Amino acid sequence: MNQTTQSWWFIFYKDQLLLEKKEDGIYAIPCKESSPIVIKEKTTVHNITTLEGRNCKAFSLSSPIEESEQWVMIGLRASYEYLPLSHYQTAGKAHEILHWDRNSRFCSACGTPMEQKESIMKRCPKCDREVYPSISTAILVLVRKKDSLLLVHARNFKGTFNSLVAGFLETGETLEECVAREVKEETGLDVKNITYFGNQPWPYPSGLMVGFIADYAGGEINLQDEELSSGDFYTRDNLPELPRKLSLARKMIDWWIEHPNEQYGINGLG
Repeated sequence: MNQTTQSWWFIFYKDQLLLEKKEDGIYAIPCKESSPIVIKEKTTVHNITTLEGRNCKAFSLSSPIEESEQWVMIGLRASYEYLPLSHYQTAGKAHEILHWDRNSRFCSACGTPMEQKESIMKRCPKCDREVYPSISTAILVLVRKKDSLLLVHARNFKGTFNSLVAGFLETGETLEECVAREVKEETGLDVKNITYFGNQPWPYPSGLMVGFIADYAGGEINLQDEELSSGDFYTRDNLPELPRKLSLARKMIDWWIEHPNEQYGINGLG
């Protein structure tokens, strides 16, 4: 079979991704000339990008595929443990496009059904309003206080792990202003020396995480009860359960653990 005619197929039911079972417990994105399962009538098949010289296509299912000797459906987050990083990242992009498609069926200005004109653009045939996939920007901040860092447990976490203070960017503020506001609102603490660390697409369902390092500047911990169930400063030898490796938060915490005497620079260099 000519590999150039094959496509990667990113098939979702909600956040569950269809994977093909291979030998030795390996799972993989289906790679075939045509869809590995029947595409129902009126289903939109999206062209996402190219990966390893092949087109990437995606569509949504109205019901899950039952597990069999050939197929299994796994949550997008969990797929990180099974897929090459580039495949996981492409799956994330596909999930974001499908989320956008489901939530942009009608024009928000006049209510007319939207028409897809490009891979990431729809236009209203009545008022010509154009819509593109929206991305919600959120900040993460690693707050340092001498030899300890601030970790919190948010009430919406699915697990017992602790992570960094996070929150969504609001209209009219800079990312640094968002960092200071979120830390103050959620923990009652003031921060200084806010420095950019890095960023990460976060397709749950459609976000961008932007990480910052900051230093404690004053105040006592006073948790925002409706958001956080716990929060405290921890030293390197007394850390609680941490986030999974797939997250930018974990990358930032690992950097802090491995560089006890370094200050994070503006270009991400110790």
